[in-house]
Parts: sequence; C-alpha cells; structure tokens
Amino acid sequence: MRKLLLVLFILACSTDSEGNPCVYEPTLTTEAATDITETSATLNGVISIVSENCDVPNNTEQGFVYSTEIQPTLEDTQVNVNGTNISTTVQGLTPNTTYYVRAFLTNTLGEFYGNEVSFSTEEEPTGSCDGAPYPSIVYGTQEWTVENACHTTYRDGTTIPQVTDNTEWQNLTTGAWSYFNNDPTKPKLYNWYAVMGIHDTDPNTPNKEFAPEGWHVPTDAEWTTLENHLIASGYNYDGTTTENKIAKAMASNTGWNSSTDVGAIGNDQSLNNSSDFNVFPEGYRNLYGSFYYEGDNAFFWSSTELNTSYAWFRYLYSNYSYLSRFHHFLKHYGFSVRFVRD
Repeated sequence: MRKLLLVLFILACSTDSEGNPCVYEPTLTTEAATDITETSATLNGVISIVSENCDVPNNTEQGFVYSTEIQPTLEDTQVNVNGTNISTTVQGLTPNTTYYVRAFLTNTLGEFYGNEVSFSTEEEPTGSCDGAPYPSIVYGTQEWTVENACHTTYRDGTTIPQVTDNTEWQNLTTGAWSYFNNDPTKPKLYNWYAVMGIHDTDPNTPNKEFAPEGWHVPTDAEWTTLENHLIASGYNYDGTTTENKIAKAMASNTGWNSSTDVGAIGNDQSLNNSSDFNVFPEGYRNLYGSFYYEGDNAFFWSSTELNTSYAWFRYLYSNYSYLSRFHHFLKHYGFSVRFVRD
C-alpha cells in the first residue's frame, strides 16, 4: 500500500466586490481501500474545501477515479460520491489485479486530485466453498471432481441467487441454488439454469461460466465416457466388464438407505466407493420447491439439453446397482453438480 499523502491545493482567482482575493483551498485525501474481495472493494477518502471571497463554482463533481494504470484521471473510471467523508463500493473488478485510486474534485475552477492509493483484488477461488480446489481424480482420459459443487458465484464473481421460496423457485428461468430443505447444514442443489450460467432473462446476454477456471459441467456424452471407463476397468460390483453395474463403486460408504437387493448401493455399504467417486445421497428439489429422497438418491446435471424444457442427468438410487440416465425432470429441479477438466 502506498504511503498516504495529504494533498492541498490553494487557488487564488479574481476578487470580490471589495477587492479581496478569492482563495479556494480544496484538500483531498485518498484513504486505504477496505473490504477487498475478488471483484469488489470499498474506496474511502476525505474532501474538504475552504473558500474565501469566491463565488460558488459551477458543475461540481467529486468522488474517486481508478484505473489499473498509475495516476488515474477523469479519463479513467469515475465514481461520483458527495459529502466530506466519502466512501463507495465498486463492483466488477478483475480478480488478482492491482488498481490505483485517487479522490477527485472538478468544477469551473479546475480539476483537483488527492494522493494515489493502490490495492490488489483477491485471487479468484478455483474450487470448493472454502476456497480450496475441488479434489479430483483421473479416470481414463478424463479428470473429474470427486466432491459436489458448493460455490455461490459464477466464475466472474457474479452471485448466484439463493432461492428458498417455493413459488419463486417454480417460476425461475434463471440460475438459482438452495440448501436441501433450506437447511444450511445440508448440501447445495442447483437448477439447470445455474449450471448453464443463465443469469438474466435477456436471451441476448451471454451466459456466465458456472464451473471454476479450467473446468466445465460434463456433457451427457462425457458422463457416458466415465460410465464406460468404469465398466471396462472392472468397477462393476461383480467384477465383470460388461453391462452397467457400477453404482456401488461410485457411491459413498455411508448415508444410503439400506437395501437387500444384490449389488445395490444400500446393500453392505462398506463395499461401496471403490472408484473414490464418493457420491452421497443428497436428494433433489422438485419443480414446486419441495425436497425429496435424501438418503435414497443422488442426481447430477449434465450440460446437454433434450429440449427447451428438459436436460439429461444421471442418478444413483440406493436399491439400484447401476448408474441411471434420464431426462424427464424439468430444468427447474435442483440437483448436485460435478465438473470435468477442460
């Protein structure tokens, strides 16, 4: 952080009706930026003016100018803030970038700038909800995350709304997430619109990226590639390398409702998770905002549409021995999400 300087301007111009000179003394102090995140920061400063024998200047603006280059001016980004002790939060900054800021005042008497202060935005998290990278494993030609998505912003830092109200959830055509049962101790579930980065209702607006840098939401075909690799690599519960019997190998060792069906996930869970894909039965949120099947099912979106209403997904069920592929749940549903390396 650069040393803070007090910048004082004394401007003498013209005289009043008695011949006393006009003295205009603006003092601008740029203070340290606070509350710095990956994409935002709060700018702070003080602007005080001593004016003697002067007419009130016209066209006055004041606030901050900032840039990624030193000595920002009014030619750079300008944020107007009124008052003496001024403060404002700027959004849309670039992660891991140094910015330079100065308080400014401009009017018919001139342009005035305070001292320059620099700050650097935080690095963008590239992984899970605690900021650590998502753990991942290579399966054949693919690298998959082995922990469910749990972040609440798109890649550029834009917030993905949390929606708890059932009616609001039902009417969504943009991205949202919720905790299972709206309980913060439970996992996060995302509608398909969030997965695809659909953040507003304008069809001409580019979609955001949901996955962290270097990753993407798997397509339906990429899920099939994973399935075929696990089958061919002997992850069927009976050791065979044909047919789809890989559910136990993908499911976690705990949390599933019990089953007596041969080869089912819920039958002797100690034998689960030989692939370390580690799927927990986190259930889903349906079109109407209700929550179902925690302990029984895990659902995962793909990025592949069937049509304007439906998209392909995969799911595991405690009574099944196979990974299921399906599409008959609307895009409003809240499912879990995994990522594949670009």
